[in-house]
Amino acid sequence: MTRASTRPPAQPEPAKTLAPPSRRGSAALLVILAVLGVATWAFVDLRINVATVVDSANNAVEFAARMFPLDMPPLGELLRLCGQTLAIVVCATLLAVLLSIPIAVLAAGNTTPHKSARFGARGLIVLARAVPDVVLAIVFFRIFGLGAMPGVLAMGLHSVGMVGKMYADAIEQIDERPRTAIRAGGATGAQELASGVLPQVLPAFVANALHRFDINLRISVVLGFVGVDGLGYGIATAFRKLDYQRGMALALVVLVLCVLVELISGAIRRALLRPTDRRAPRPAAGRTPRPRADRISPQWTPKRVRRALYVAVTALVVAASVWGAELSPARFLAALGGLDTTLGLFWPPELGALLPSLLADLWVTIKIALAATLIGAVLALPIGALAARNVAPSDSVAATFRGVVVLIRGVPELVLAIVFVVITGLGEVAGALALGVGAIGLLGKLVADSLEEVDPGVELAMRATGASRWQVFFAGTVPQAAPAFVGHLLYQLDVNIRSATLLGIVGAGGIGFHLLNASRVLEFGVVTTVLLLVFGTVLVVELIALWLRRVVR
Repeated sequence: MTRASTRPPAQPEPAKTLAPPSRRGSAALLVILAVLGVATWAFVDLRINVATVVDSANNAVEFAARMFPLDMPPLGELLRLCGQTLAIVVCATLLAVLLSIPIAVLAAGNTTPHKSARFGARGLIVLARAVPDVVLAIVFFRIFGLGAMPGVLAMGLHSVGMVGKMYADAIEQIDERPRTAIRAGGATGAQELASGVLPQVLPAFVANALHRFDINLRISVVLGFVGVDGLGYGIATAFRKLDYQRGMALALVVLVLCVLVELISGAIRRALLRPTDRRAPRPAAGRTPRPRADRISPQWTPKRVRRALYVAVTALVVAASVWGAELSPARFLAALGGLDTTLGLFWPPELGALLPSLLADLWVTIKIALAATLIGAVLALPIGALAARNVAPSDSVAATFRGVVVLIRGVPELVLAIVFVVITGLGEVAGALALGVGAIGLLGKLVADSLEEVDPGVELAMRATGASRWQVFFAGTVPQAAPAFVGHLLYQLDVNIRSATLLGIVGAGGIGFHLLNASRVLEFGVVTTVLLLVFGTVLVVELIALWLRRVVR
């Protein structure tokens, strides 16, 4: 009897593979449709319509009249504010990187020592993302007092949620062959990481750190409204005095800094991720190079000189930032002595008569986030498509819309919220419009990148059959990028829930007003209640998004 005849009969294909994926796919589709339906209802319920915008036109004209001419501070004060902001952002990003590297090693499936360590590290990453940075800043102000340290700690710890996740994903995607070869030579675990893992992930680590620096620069404006020094604090002070000329002038400075940082970090990321030319240099005619037996280090090629300069400049920037932020290890350690007493002020949470009002405002915050995600999707999808080089009619059109996306990303959502509050009045409409417009920056970039990353072979095959540009786009490009679109929209909803919480600080509706007011009047039990409510909401959205991304992928 042959080997083939001894095999058991194959099971029917439908019973083996089709049923479970079909049920999961149907459930995912129902969840997506439900979220879309609730978002549409929230948009209508908040009364966001053309009539609202038209009725606010006079307010917009009046605001523009009160905003111009812009009132720039003296050069010395402006440089001081910029220096404080950049120093805090650099230190916060550095703290996030230093904390994220060991957490990412534990969270990556190919480097973690045990499953429990991986789950614990992943839990820390989710926790860091779920707790809003402004809440951390309020807590740290109580512990460490005024200054830059609360801002550095708040942004740094919150950034671990994104940086740690990206670092863990980069580690899981390495080529295991160099690491295996190093292990076969008898290397220790630390040597494997240093020689087999770190060289492969270093470009991605630097690129993600630069991206987070860009995000933290915009977050610093939000933290300025709770007392963190720098441009954000200057903007908050100006708006509290209704000095729109000074406030918008400083907001313009933030926009310029964000655009410059985006351009510089983008150039650095492209240089790091650019494939290198591995061809050996040709010797000069008539000359045969001789190896030098006494050389134990590589030659100082132009590439090595550039890397050395990058390292030196980075070290100088970090040293200047630590000095400029006036971080004091002695002050940090002294404040830790009273940590138990300070944390005791935040526990237990206050669950009195204020709880129904907090739950109602939390629901308003969720509605703002849903409506803003819907607005952002409607605006960002066409803009992102025109910013993709393989979709836009020409390279100049793609470059123009890429510039639009960069400009919008440079405007902090809090500044947009203040503008819309002045134009449309206090309430949820201002928050939804601010987050909807702000979503163009992030969502438009993600959509453009996803469209550019599709398989060009499908597009070429359709063009070869005589398909038009629109037919290629809708039948060849969009279906390939659709799963990524779903993931981007879920991520934007996740971001908008956190941001909607913060926009309540400036009167844009939601639970953020209770958060800021409770911190000002020292009702720390209410702060803890708000924190737990927001954390629970964000965690539920995070779990749903993770499940949907895994099913839709």
